[in-house]
Amino acid sequence: MDNRTFRDAMGKFATGITIVTTEVAGEIKGMTVNAFMSVSLEPKLIAISIDKKASLYDILQTNPTFGVSVLKDEQKDVSMVFAKQKEQENPVPITKLQEVPVVDGALVNLACKVVNKVVAGDHVILIGEVEDLVLRDGDPVLYFGGSYREIKAI
Repeated sequence: MDNRTFRDAMGKFATGITIVTTEVAGEIKGMTVNAFMSVSLEPKLIAISIDKKASLYDILQTNPTFGVSVLKDEQKDVSMVFAKQKEQENPVPITKLQEVPVVDGALVNLACKVVNKVVAGDHVILIGEVEDLVLRDGDPVLYFGGSYREIKAI
């Protein structure tokens, strides 16, 4: 199979959208990531998968902490800014959780410390231990088949 067919097949799995953030020399860096999952309850672990060509790849190899923000449906523009699909018109609201930058007002914010890294093909899977979280009400922004989607009430 070719890469496009494989990518299209993987796009048939609906995902939420997260923003992964970290801080370098006082500057906040972030990127849109939909390869995110819960790994363990004891200890509380999550995993994110980062392409070796991604802008944050080298930074996340050395930074000991990162934030994950699960976006609300009304934060689609934030996803598009971090995915470089749209120019940033207004500053993205960032706050800190355990001194880790996260997107303010997201459905979920996680402050994580890196506990393991696994090289997997052209990606690295970072396993993070969740040190703190904030949970809010709302609906997520979703991605399916190459497009943003919404949850519709039945």
